[in-house]
Amino acid sequence: MKTAVRVLLAWLVTAMLFPLTACDPPKGSRIVIGAKNFTEQVLLGELLAQQIEAQGEKVERRFYLAGSYIAHQALLSGRIDAYVEYSGTALSSIFKQPVDRDRERVRHAITQLYAQQGVRVMAPLGFENTFAMVMRADNAARLHVSKLSDLQTAAPQLRLGVGYEFEERPDGLHGMEQQYHLQFAGAPRVMDLGLLYRAMANHQVDIVAGNSTDGAIPTMHLQVLVDDQHYFPPYEAVPVVREDTLRAHPAVDRALQQLAGKCSEAQMQAMNHAVEGDHRDPADVIRDFRREAGL
Repeated sequence: MKTAVRVLLAWLVTAMLFPLTACDPPKGSRIVIGAKNFTEQVLLGELLAQQIEAQGEKVERRFYLAGSYIAHQALLSGRIDAYVEYSGTALSSIFKQPVDRDRERVRHAITQLYAQQGVRVMAPLGFENTFAMVMRADNAARLHVSKLSDLQTAAPQLRLGVGYEFEERPDGLHGMEQQYHLQFAGAPRVMDLGLLYRAMANHQVDIVAGNSTDGAIPTMHLQVLVDDQHYFPPYEAVPVVREDTLRAHPAVDRALQQLAGKCSEAQMQAMNHAVEGDHRDPADVIRDFRREAGL
């Protein structure tokens, strides 16, 4: 009799739990896309997510991860399946390798290093977000400056603005000054990145160390000086994705391959400005981009 009671109780517990477990999606049924905590990364995370959803997969967004280290650890632990990284950042910041300024060599190196951790580097999206020395176009024309090597004679009359990171990085300010033999007017003004272009607009600085995909560049009619001696390393935007995710979800592979080479620097600048300058929703911006790109 006791056995029959135990069997009946076990059956009742199972019957009560079944509806709860049946509602849960099976493990791995959703693709989790990550992004770091700045506008461009949110846009790129949304781009991956929407493209994968277009293949019929369910996607969860896990954006605003606090930096490359956190994003990489989330990828390795399986808390996210993919995100977009920059090749030079992966090489020096994630894998702690020496700075390398050869694009193909960097791409090959990070492909091998990620592969050892079960992660695949997909084809680049078509642009890189590298450091960029930026001036007002009228000022650059007046001083006959179009490339960094032109700055040698002009620099002593230019007030420089930089972000905290650029001042300290091994591929930042001090190395650039040595490479191009530059001496700017006084000490650089160091400030948050978000204030650089405001300082430029207010004529508090004449040249800033920004990023090549900053939305302010086209809207403020600024000129990016050509890095003619290739001082800055390559920072190609590349999706990185877990190999086990690709095996379990071939549609993810198809979706990410469709994005190869689809986004130019100018398009990324425009999307960054749409969010930061026009205050548009990143998801709407990406929907428009995908439609215009035939994706």
